[in-house]
Amino acid sequence: MKRKVSVIGAGGWGCALACVLCDNGHDVALWSALQEEVRLLDENRENKAKLPGVRLADSILITDDLPSACKDRDLLVFAVPSVFIRSTAKSASPWVREGQVIVSVAKGIEENTLNTMTDIIKEEIPWADVAVLSGPSHAEEVGRRMPTTVVAGARSDATARFVQDIFMNDVFRVYASQDMIGIELGGALKNIIALAAGVVDGLGLGDNTKAALMTRGIAEITRLGQAAGGCQETFAGLSGIGDLIVTCTSRHSRNHNAGELIGKGYTAQQAMDEVKMVVEGVYSARAAKKLAKKYGVTMPIVDEVNAVLFEGKSAPDAMNDLLRRERKGEFG
Repeated sequence: MKRKVSVIGAGGWGCALACVLCDNGHDVALWSALQEEVRLLDENRENKAKLPGVRLADSILITDDLPSACKDRDLLVFAVPSVFIRSTAKSASPWVREGQVIVSVAKGIEENTLNTMTDIIKEEIPWADVAVLSGPSHAEEVGRRMPTTVVAGARSDATARFVQDIFMNDVFRVYASQDMIGIELGGALKNIIALAAGVVDGLGLGDNTKAALMTRGIAEITRLGQAAGGCQETFAGLSGIGDLIVTCTSRHSRNHNAGELIGKGYTAQQAMDEVKMVVEGVYSARAAKKLAKKYGVTMPIVDEVNAVLFEGKSAPDAMNDLLRRERKGEFG
């Protein structure tokens, strides 16, 4: 069934999802807050800075008019970076109808509140029906129609399946789930582990080290996720280990690439400046450490990432301290 869908945020991920939705025959609008970005997207039908080589169909309406993008739509897709989710939701709220389905595709944790992205949207637009879409899905590959599998999460099975039906096609497979907290924490926390995986590569420490880091990383994510109310199975799924694998290993991963630069001696700010995109793991690291304290969960990798990012600790010292921790059983 043809639906009216607006993608709020015209970065690489927003553009890639607009392509998926357009391929599915939906009436798609793509919104950006930046007039110059709208002009260039409309003129070139391509985001040359963030998703080069992926054409936006002529039928996709590109706009900077937020009221028209929000009114009378079957689905709103919030695809702005995590640091802009609250301000965007607040700005959009006057034009969002009762029961409007909104799906968040941003990954992060708000540091001062420890809220997930759907928590933030629900705070700002409490009358909306808020869902999440997450999984191993780099925009560069989704935009080129490479086979991808993700999970749609919502409080009700009906809403999860509504989102599933709108997005799913022959190359973009969507599963449904009601474990929203597990999906969101998996998506946010894996960015921090991916930073550490990049540091491993920057230090030239090899595949054994990175495999160990990823394995112990998913153990940390699962401990915290379960303590916060997530299901263990979720962290063994697409939004857990699936997203962790792709973010720790892909050349498309901003978090891995920034971590690799840090491993080579860059500061966190220098690394982000070099990557030239939002590095979500940097913004989530402090929040993850606070969440771990809140729930009484040990997260040594997250602690060491914070020490490197914000306390001036060297990457080699952080790695050495991880390896020298007291001996223990693998599964506690």
